[in-house]
Amino acid sequence: MTEFKPLEIEDRELFTKYLGDYKFNTYEYSFLTLYLWRKMCNTEFCLMDDALIVRKSNKCFGSYYMQPIGYTEKNLEGIISALKQLKSLSSECKNLFRDVELPFLNKLKETFGESLIFREDTDNFDYIYASSDLISLSGNKYHRKKNQYNQFVNKYRYQVKDLYSEGVALDCIDFSKNWYENKGDSSFQLKYELESIADILTHSDLLNMKGIAVYVDDVLAGFSIGEQVNPEMGVVHIEKGNLEYSGIYSFINKTMIERCFSEVSFINRQEDLGIEGLRKAKAAYNPVRLEKKYIVDFV
Repeated sequence: MTEFKPLEIEDRELFTKYLGDYKFNTYEYSFLTLYLWRKMCNTEFCLMDDALIVRKSNKCFGSYYMQPIGYTEKNLEGIISALKQLKSLSSECKNLFRDVELPFLNKLKETFGESLIFREDTDNFDYIYASSDLISLSGNKYHRKKNQYNQFVNKYRYQVKDLYSEGVALDCIDFSKNWYENKGDSSFQLKYELESIADILTHSDLLNMKGIAVYVDDVLAGFSIGEQVNPEMGVVHIEKGNLEYSGIYSFINKTMIERCFSEVSFINRQEDLGIEGLRKAKAAYNPVRLEKKYIVDFV
């Protein structure tokens, strides 16, 4: 029986080895992503035929596997066979794979043909933006965002600090607690997010994080945390702001990209989870594309 190990901070070096130059198109496979949501997703992993296998489990989707990391032409069929066997032994495994990207789906089609069953996971598509657009906010399509940004700049006496500046991490943790309490939304995802923010800020030196904190009159008004996964793409993982400050989110968004991701071409702001308000907010920044993800099973 294959034994899976819960993901911990000590596993970063192993994942870094297997992830290499990060050829993935979505944010799902970065170690920071996996670590950030490991408790909510009950994230576990094992090595199988020298490939890294990640398994997640939650109350919404049951248990499932991510696409194998570091598989080869020679070992793919054996790995798939073993995972299908594990699925057959678990009543909780509703789908064999989720979070599947198009290149791996095409490889499965090529290898397994009509025995494959798949569908688009539309609520899980990543929103991808041109970093230059988010920095310049130029043109009619960004008129409202530019006005909101200018409103913040002209109205408040503010200071932007790096995530690693003295005292910033503790301020962000306290801010997150207050944000969660004032939100009035006790959803399990926000609860896990609150715990995870404190966790990753405690281990920031190990997680290759980038970020900013915005202070108004020396009081934290909002912050953003992300990472650069490769030379082409940055990911925004966390973004929190106090809405009492007009234009705070437009200011955080633009300033984060300017300061942390000006050298990359694209920014990944993750999925909308099928939440209408989140979908409208992400669409308002005019993504250049939606990066598709798939749910995959076998006949």
